[in-house]
Amino acid sequence: MEKVIITVAPTGAWPTKEHNPNIPLTPQEIADDVYECWKAGAAIAHLHMRDDQGKGTMDKEKFKETVRLIRSKCDIVLNLTTSGDLNATDEDRMAHLIELKPEMASYDAGSMNWMHTSVFLNTPQFLEKLGKTMLENGIKPEIEIFDAGMIYNSLYYVKKGVLASPLHYQFVLGAAGGVAATVENLVYLKNLIPRDATWSAFGIGAGHIPILYATIALGGHVRVGMEDNVYYAKNRLATSNSEFVARAVRLIREANKEVASPDEARQILGLKTH
Repeated sequence: MEKVIITVAPTGAWPTKEHNPNIPLTPQEIADDVYECWKAGAAIAHLHMRDDQGKGTMDKEKFKETVRLIRSKCDIVLNLTTSGDLNATDEDRMAHLIELKPEMASYDAGSMNWMHTSVFLNTPQFLEKLGKTMLENGIKPEIEIFDAGMIYNSLYYVKKGVLASPLHYQFVLGAAGGVAATVENLVYLKNLIPRDATWSAFGIGAGHIPILYATIALGGHVRVGMEDNVYYAKNRLATSNSEFVARAVRLIREANKEVASPDEARQILGLKTH
């Protein structure tokens, strides 16, 4: 049967305990949460870090502590962000990759006006450095796509030897400043990527459920978690990230598909073991 990878994004850079008191923020909270999500069926954890004030940070030591705690409990695939602090330098955004060499890391394939208030800057120079750093360290890029132009950027970097095929895409739908979370947009983006590419998708906020259903139906992999949506249902906050994972598991099985284990995800995505 067809295997579907569930990625959990438990924290992100923006939601706070005020948005949902159950969101994990400290390394211990994140590690405990990821462990529960792994038990529920998640194969990949997409990790952001927070500083001691709860703000997004690229602090290498926070990543190291969190990775150590998770690795002591389970074999989930770790996908470390390269964003989450708009003030971080290019070097700050890559330092943890060089030291930790995770199996995956995010690669945001272009710049955008973030939330209509600031610029999410991913310059051509940074994207070349980031792609080469990932190649040198055996890290699979998760190419995050906020609009269609970013797909064409990724194909350009394949031609330049900065990215290596087959590519893995994560379609981000519903971010303010990016493409809206509609099924029509999801189908359009899916049809632009190379035939040998793998892909996953998620909708932010109210777009979460329709994009989740559509992605499963269209043969993609899925992402869930409080980075993208703190509500489990209308007017009902999620009690945990594992609650989102459990729902994704049920929907995948109802679609007569199977949930991929971490090792099956590694095989599907062609991840290198370190």
